[in-house]
Amino acid sequence: MVFEFRLPDLGEGIAEAEIRGWLVAEGAQIEEHQPVVEVETDKALVELPSPRAGQVVRCHQPKGAIVKVGEVLLTLEEPVSSAERPPSYGIVGQLPEAEDERPMTRAPSKAATTASFLAMPAVRKLARDLEVDLKGLSGTGPEGSITAADVRAAQGGPAAFAVRTSADEQGERQAQTGLRRTIARRLLQSQQTMAFVTNMDEFDVSRLWELKQRERPHLFAQDLHLTFLPFFMKAVQHALLEFPRFNARLDEARDELVLLPDCHLGIAVDTAEGLLVPVVRDVGRKSIVKLAAELQGLSERAHQRSIALHDLQGSTFTLTNFGAYGGYFATPIINPPNVAILGCGRISQRPWVVEGALAARYVLPLSLTFDHRITDGAEACRFLSRIGQYLEDPALLFIESV
Repeated sequence: MVFEFRLPDLGEGIAEAEIRGWLVAEGAQIEEHQPVVEVETDKALVELPSPRAGQVVRCHQPKGAIVKVGEVLLTLEEPVSSAERPPSYGIVGQLPEAEDERPMTRAPSKAATTASFLAMPAVRKLARDLEVDLKGLSGTGPEGSITAADVRAAQGGPAAFAVRTSADEQGERQAQTGLRRTIARRLLQSQQTMAFVTNMDEFDVSRLWELKQRERPHLFAQDLHLTFLPFFMKAVQHALLEFPRFNARLDEARDELVLLPDCHLGIAVDTAEGLLVPVVRDVGRKSIVKLAAELQGLSERAHQRSIALHDLQGSTFTLTNFGAYGGYFATPIINPPNVAILGCGRISQRPWVVEGALAARYVLPLSLTFDHRITDGAEACRFLSRIGQYLEDPALLFIESV
């Protein structure tokens, strides 16, 4: 009996995945629940197990293909006809079981044949706004999907010239695949759906510098590398208690802001394949030492691309510590569905006025990007200043800790 294994619903609204590699070959005998293919989706690598045993007749999708939920991954020849059997469960969600009878193939509907195109929701919205008919366009994106540049080109906007000449450009061409493509899509979606504003300020963190230098050797003896990031996280978590609008979700369908009860911080990690944002949960219930240990483990798994999908989801606020690479100020892009992100620049020793006299102090630049639909600049200034107060005087983290 032939069984078609289709890409299952992976949860969290994920609609497609990229084939990163097959773990079985055509003609091979496989067992039930044996991992057969590695896919990448929403910044995570996932091995999908087969819900049936049998001989692999065909692996339908080549490496690098974008497969939508419900499309066939591979075909199996089962050894015996299957009777009613319990459902199989995958890594996320429920894997499909084969029907006892092969489904009848239905002729495509008229709507499907006349409106067959691939386009992200943001692209469709852009097309509606610019009054561009997507049905007549040829997409230049993955799998022929229509991009925002295609829409603007069709409208005759400023991007038209670049799009029409890009195919003729000379030079090395590198495909935007995998994590890079996912990042590009998410950042574009973020820019097109939010009203960005960035506040910047500087703070004297000399006392925090001394505290870290004093405690670092003690923790290093326990194989724990103490950085500034756990202090940044704790300062943000305390400030969010006073400014809950920055720890929220915007429910656009109901036009409501949902203030979230817990603080789960997404931490941007630079990897060889691009930016990953693992999530540290329940920051309010963890000490700085515990945060440092958890960050160390998450960072190692992120660089090894062995991090679980669950660890990349559910953040309520994001931090990006680009100062570790020498950056100073920036305009970081919000990680949806968060409503704000804090960028931490490089701490450097600089002349600073202390009680009317110049002194050499350690200065930290901070950049806060927030969604102006949620709050205004005055509240953002107060929020950023409060974070700075905790970092200028880390004793406040203990005195005001709850």
